[in-house]
Amino acid sequence: MKKRMHEVVPPPGTERAVLVGHAQRDGHDLPRSMEELRRLADTAGAKVLGEIVQRRGTIHPAHFLGKGKVLELKERVAELGADLVVFNDDLSPPQVRNLEKMVDVKVVDRSEIILDIFSRRARTRESRLQVELAQLEYTLPRLTGMWKHLERQAGGIGTRGPGETQLETDRRLVRERIARLKRELEGVERERETQRRRRRREFRAALVGYTNAGKSTLFNKVVRAEVFVEDRLFATLDATTRQLVSPDRQVVLLTDTVGFIRKLPHHLVASFHSTLVEAIEADLLLHIVDAADPDLPRQMAAVEGVLGQLLETPRPTTLVFNKCDRLDDETTAGLRARYPGCHVVSARTGEGLPELKRELWATSAERTVGA
Repeated sequence: MKKRMHEVVPPPGTERAVLVGHAQRDGHDLPRSMEELRRLADTAGAKVLGEIVQRRGTIHPAHFLGKGKVLELKERVAELGADLVVFNDDLSPPQVRNLEKMVDVKVVDRSEIILDIFSRRARTRESRLQVELAQLEYTLPRLTGMWKHLERQAGGIGTRGPGETQLETDRRLVRERIARLKRELEGVERERETQRRRRRREFRAALVGYTNAGKSTLFNKVVRAEVFVEDRLFATLDATTRQLVSPDRQVVLLTDTVGFIRKLPHHLVASFHSTLVEAIEADLLLHIVDAADPDLPRQMAAVEGVLGQLLETPRPTTLVFNKCDRLDDETTAGLRARYPGCHVVSARTGEGLPELKRELWATSAERTVGA
């Protein structure tokens, strides 16, 4: 088949994906949720060729979609020459196996693609350990003999039980690896706890927010740091802390943290607990919101939902609406009226940042006087 002249041919090795969504899971939010899945696939390095959405019916227990929609998906995959199908929801292991048999290409779900992105973005030893732990805990119930290479890492004589099948061996090896990773992360957590004890005398503020809300750009602008910034999802995984010092030597410790997203895999939340402790223990949370995103109420709710999982008691929180350079005056005034006490800023132009810094220093000074 000849390619049309205007068709963009992905680089060699790039996976060609079809996205799949179900209206029962996302309802009226489905278009925005599918656009977010498209950005996730792009961040993971896939070329999105098209999408399929089931708008009626319930979730099929065997293959998620109805049989007619699965056949439509198979035809679409063949027509586009795709080699990957990405679902916007988590699939059970039997659903993945059944779909792969019916569609005849690799099938991944939303959690798996987020885990893949985290794996690509992990830079420090801690984040690499956290991501590997999350991947193994996600993969363990989905094992179907895919971990044969791990057998070579086992000890040899005496390491395999009598009559143990290859799948049982693989599961045992993964469980052992999970246990080792947890022990290593406990060691890293002890090191972090030593650092946090030294910092508890200072006023600490943490940036939290939806991924790609501009947290790292704002962080760099405020403390003159050089945290990696990219206009893609999950550019920052590792917590970074810097001092913000006022002209009269009032100190604030400001921490940039990993971004959140809807349907964030719970394995990731658990694995990144030691990183997110920086937010859990902060004296003040700065909830950074992309003010120019039409989906901002749902993004704010998603962040509050993840924080609710992490925090035993609510922390003082200040709303910071970023990217105000993309707003008109009426929209800006509406945000200030709807969210009293918020800050409306632009990390790109610097608008509103001096006022934000002054409030941080003032709050730090009040805490010092109160102590």
